Amino acid sequence: MCDKKNSVLFTETECLILSPDFKLLDESQVLLKVPRQNNMYSFNLKNVVPSGGLTCLFAKATIDESNLWHRRLGHVNFKTMNKLVRGNLVRGLPSKLFENDHTCVACQKGKQHKASCKTKLVSSISQPLQMLHMDLFGPTFVKSLNKKMYCLVVTDDFSRFSWVFFLASKDETSGILKTFITGIENQINHKVKIIRCDNGTEFKNSEMNQFCEMKGIKREFSVARTPQQNRVAKRKNRTLIEAARTMLADSLLPTTFWAKAINTACYV
Repeated sequence: MCDKKNSVLFTETECLILSPDFKLLDESQVLLKVPRQNNMYSFNLKNVVPSGGLTCLFAKATIDESNLWHRRLGHVNFKTMNKLVRGNLVRGLPSKLFENDHTCVACQKGKQHKASCKTKLVSSISQPLQMLHMDLFGPTFVKSLNKKMYCLVVTDDFSRFSWVFFLASKDETSGILKTFITGIENQINHKVKIIRCDNGTEFKNSEMNQFCEMKGIKREFSVARTPQQNRVAKRKNRTLIEAARTMLADSLLPTTFWAKAINTACYV
């Protein structure tokens, strides 16, 4: 049919043979063009850069392949994995639809949680480093390989980019924060304006008071016994801890690797 210059259109319910003088009205509706070679219309899905409406053409990944990439990406949500595919955001990630068969035991062990609080509808933050959320969790029951017992998590409100620092004791918090804030301000040419944290002594001491006063940084402390007010930091903590716990459960590594797992989860 194509050799006789006709156009062929397959739909869900029928096949249409169109006359040789048929012309497409709108080229923007074409999602994919495949050249004819050796009497075959063939293309490689791995070489296709996905566009918005091209998802329907993707091959479905096998259950084993879906679970493999799920584990490689730190047991990330399957919807997020498919967003990464659609946006072509991860090098080496195959252009396939990943499906969740709900058989990941490590996820069930590591991601049990209570219902969360409602989020703020409108954000007042307009640039990076305008507000930093921070929280310290620990001491852990098991020391890490480098003898650390605490983890400081800093999250930028605008981009949700995160940094993690591992401490042997709470006393190191002030020194780490002073070095970090000075360095990050110099690197990305923005100033830290607000720090949101709880009332812990690691954030509320004479050294931090003096540093924030000198830099002109405003601090917002949450009300006692109300962790919801420091929601971004607490949620990031939980995300990292769940990912680390899940990866450790899946890889059967001892708990002393918790700092490595959290570092990997934050990087991913």
